[in-house]
Amino acid sequence: MSYGLLLSLHLLAAIAFAGTVFFEVVMLEGVRRYVPHEAMRAVERAIGNRAVRIMPWALLTLYAAGIGLAWRYRAALSQPFSSSFSLLLTLKIALAASVLAHFSMAMIWRRRGTLGSRRSRRLHLSVFCHVLAIVLLAKGMFYLRW
Repeated sequence: MSYGLLLSLHLLAAIAFAGTVFFEVVMLEGVRRYVPHEAMRAVERAIGNRAVRIMPWALLTLYAAGIGLAWRYRAALSQPFSSSFSLLLTLKIALAASVLAHFSMAMIWRRRGTLGSRRSRRLHLSVFCHVLAIVLLAKGMFYLRW
């Protein structure tokens, strides 16, 4: 598959995932105090149900395209401390692996019925911070040099 196509798929899936996380952390948390508790729980449940159907496909696309893109830089990844690019790419991949672990735990907790609102908020905030760092690293890889 061509690099351009992989990059496009990766970016579109990243927008879908990061946009969803942004919406849940910034937008939903901002309206929580203005919406009755039961109504908010219904909205969260509906969004969660929709996300469970869509996010696995977005993440599959995101990670599959990411692996395809990383293959091009396998020499740089084999020596993560050899350049700023290699180090930043390695950090970006480590954070992406952590996001995948977060998502996997969320799915396990959801199936077990132990994904309460407090745990969910903390998980979303952690993923949001990871996503912000990944975006900054993605840009920094091509612009930061030391």
